[in-house]
Amino acid sequence: MTRRRVVVTGMGVVAPNGVGLAAYRDALRAGRSGITWHEELARLNFACQIGGAPPLTEDEILEVLPEADYHKMNEAMVYAALAAVECARSAGIDVDLLRGYQETPVAWDTGTFMGCGVGGMDTIFDELMPVMAEAPDQEPGRGTAAMGTSIVPKVMGSSVSVTLGKLLGLGGQTSTNSSACNTGTEAIFEGYKQVVLGYAEAMYVGGAEGSHYGVWSGFDAMRDVLCTRYNEAPERGSQPMGAGACGFVPAGGAAVLRLESLEAALARGAPILCELLSAYVNSGGQRDGGTMTFPNPDGVVRCIRRVLDDAGVAPSEISLINGHLTSTGADPREVESWLRALELPAERLPLIQSTKSMIGHTLGAAGALEAVAAVDQLSRGYVHPSINCEQIHPEIRSIAASVPHALVERPLEHVVKASFGFGDVNGCLLFRRWGGR
Repeated sequence: MTRRRVVVTGMGVVAPNGVGLAAYRDALRAGRSGITWHEELARLNFACQIGGAPPLTEDEILEVLPEADYHKMNEAMVYAALAAVECARSAGIDVDLLRGYQETPVAWDTGTFMGCGVGGMDTIFDELMPVMAEAPDQEPGRGTAAMGTSIVPKVMGSSVSVTLGKLLGLGGQTSTNSSACNTGTEAIFEGYKQVVLGYAEAMYVGGAEGSHYGVWSGFDAMRDVLCTRYNEAPERGSQPMGAGACGFVPAGGAAVLRLESLEAALARGAPILCELLSAYVNSGGQRDGGTMTFPNPDGVVRCIRRVLDDAGVAPSEISLINGHLTSTGADPREVESWLRALELPAERLPLIQSTKSMIGHTLGAAGALEAVAAVDQLSRGYVHPSINCEQIHPEIRSIAASVPHALVERPLEHVVKASFGFGDVNGCLLFRRWGGR
């Protein structure tokens, strides 16, 4: 089977520091954080009382989503739907859900892989649990009736992908993946394969995660995983590669990219943002230093090298690394893995950044939000700063010159994006600037 070329033709974003691609871009360029203090987390005595939640109002949501649909969605579904609509429109696809989307034809050649890490927790905490607490006092056989008929679609794991399938009328494979912090990157890999192998002409790919305290509570319980030192200075809390890094900052949001075969994109005159040259996912097997919460460095190195070798791109051709870099003790280990994978001395490491410094760790949405940042920088010729790391972690001071602390304006040729998740799972993407090749 002939391997086809894959391009990115559209993107949509719902992020803690900006709803919509333009707002997200402005925040990234300005180095503006979306991390805030949350009164609810303080009331519940969380150790970490800061987080990233998209600044959305109900009025803004109802400008895009029909009210009847909105009230049947959980938080992650809403984020995914808004990002997908923006993505489709930016790719030149006519989408107006308020006009009566059920009348639009099925796109049989288009599908979606939309990932989610811990979906439906807002529904479980706010709707299911209160009803079950009162169930013993109800009439026989009526204990669950108050949940309503939309409870299952709101808590099932595939809720985000079937939402996109419904709203956009997708007839190709419509699936949700979940691989912890690697979820969004893995979704892009899965969609990439569909287009490369000819099973689809286009795929909507990405990830979504709610920002309900129920999503974050388990991580808070783990201690030493989340940031607890910056409750009084939330914007300083996420410090990837910084000397003051003390744990990641939880966040929610969504991002969607439209992947398309080059032939299909050219045939319909679509805007081409860049080419996705290669993608790969693997696991370190939780061996040789790899555990549930730490990656096996050999697996990380193999994942990165596989993508470069597959694309025939030399390490010296990489313009920018958008790392996983979470603001934890794993950051120095990740930097060391990049040096090993690229076989470069520290002084020759490409520019390396962490989008999480501004948006926190959006879990199942992280890889997708960071992939959008990577593509936008590549297509528009800039490098966003990594904030809060003016003092580089002492173990990686040798690469300090590669960390941008302010906006850099320059053409980029290749950008590599990687994610590493709980369970010792890894993903890597390699994007190339589109020049009409």
